[in-house]
Amino acid sequence: MNLLIKNGRVIDPSQNIDDTLDVLVENGLVKEIGKKLAAPSGAEVVDAAGKYVVPGLIDMHVHLRDPGLEYKEDIISGTKAAVAGGFTAICCMPNTKPVIDNKTVASYIINKAKAEGFCNVFPVGSITYGLSGDRMSEMGELKESGCVAVSDDGKPVHNSELMMRALQYAAGIGIMVISHAEELELVGEGAMNEGFTSTELGLKGIPRVAEDIATARETMLAEYTGTPIHIAHVSTKGAVRIIREAKARGVKVTCETAPHYFTLTDDAVRGYNTNAKMNPPLREADDVAAIKAGLKDGTIDAIATDHAPHHQDEKDVEFNVAMNGIIGLETSLPLSLGLVTEGILTINQLIEKMSCVPSNILGLHRGSLTVGSVADITLIDPACEWVVEADKLASKSKNSPWLGKKMTGGAAATIVNGKVVYRIE
Repeated sequence: MNLLIKNGRVIDPSQNIDDTLDVLVENGLVKEIGKKLAAPSGAEVVDAAGKYVVPGLIDMHVHLRDPGLEYKEDIISGTKAAVAGGFTAICCMPNTKPVIDNKTVASYIINKAKAEGFCNVFPVGSITYGLSGDRMSEMGELKESGCVAVSDDGKPVHNSELMMRALQYAAGIGIMVISHAEELELVGEGAMNEGFTSTELGLKGIPRVAEDIATARETMLAEYTGTPIHIAHVSTKGAVRIIREAKARGVKVTCETAPHYFTLTDDAVRGYNTNAKMNPPLREADDVAAIKAGLKDGTIDAIATDHAPHHQDEKDVEFNVAMNGIIGLETSLPLSLGLVTEGILTINQLIEKMSCVPSNILGLHRGSLTVGSVADITLIDPACEWVVEADKLASKSKNSPWLGKKMTGGAAATIVNGKVVYRIE
């Protein structure tokens, strides 16, 4: 099927393109970009006037819960939520049941996504078998089976020697290590960020330094070994400072943050709102300011959702025992567009952080509209207004702190491998 996208503002930071242009897609690939292109016979024509036409958004941190926890989310519902949010590719974390620590589970995810999914799915294998933290997985096998990175996300790799060996081995085979930076002894039974709000609510707090210490260890290991590392879900001003300083020394470290860390503070927990409970926890206003500063100066390389669906029964309980995590695939784009409205990022910089850079970090060969590339394309309507309503969300789970809130901006259409898989009529 051929497709001509006309009259859109084409933004492709990988080629320094920002102009009103047409994009011609043939046989699933970008065929031509230019002005006033003619539609081939039989081609579908999409009028993108007033829209941004960008390389397909990529979410490098998603929990699909499939296999084993499909009552929360599965590959079908998760990828449907992804394309509704403008994502053409997502990377799914390994804390499934069973864990993605072998070829069989990785192959299951890849094959099911190809057969039934709405977007590209790239699995992330585990660093250690069963996320146990005590025995390194067969990373070579995981890479050969299609995993694009390894991580024990949800848990830190506590053993520093094992983490160092994992970095060295992963670098040798060319696969990225993604760190969940958390010092568990400092977390203890904490349920939210340690501070004024936690004291007022009578909830045990998690100090910022639990993230900072672990982040410092990871950057030091990367510096010592000379190998790359990626830090997931950065949430503290200390972690931003540590990563900024490490980058200045030439350490091969990249990192991501999530929309909730630059839009919400721990005040969202008031009323014991379990939809504001996550890990890392929501922090304070100075942390939010530091996250924005890190995005602006390039310390923070990417924006990911950390989409973490949970069933209502796992959230509709006492705050201390509620599961950590929120969904984010369908709200990430409008929340991130807020950074452009605030003047923190330009739209070009935002597309870099949500498409080009995630692709480059993980070697996905996406994130570009170069001629001959796979036609993964997102059409963004920056002005549309909509309300987050549980019954209209594609995700199986509805654990969002933005339920009932008005959003500005979103995906007008999502094109995967040259096919329109989502469109607002």
